Amino acid sequence: MQRTYRVLLTPEAEGGFSVSVPALPGCFTQGETIEEAMEMAKEAISLYIESLELDAEIVPDDSKTLEYSLTLV
Repeated sequence: MQRTYRVLLTPEAEGGFSVSVPALPGCFTQGETIEEAMEMAKEAISLYIESLELDAEIVPDDSKTLEYSLTLV
């Protein structure tokens, strides 16, 4: 089954990136590069979904989420 997730990467002062997945509360990881952070995100999301499915819980996704960015001056 295909699912879509919004993944937020935040540069860290000490280097690398922290990663959060807003649709999956508590789903966080990190990586030294964007590529590594995205690979770690895929793994974290897969494990999170697996846990939800084992507990017979609903698996949310972002497939119907609209996202905009606003810049205020």
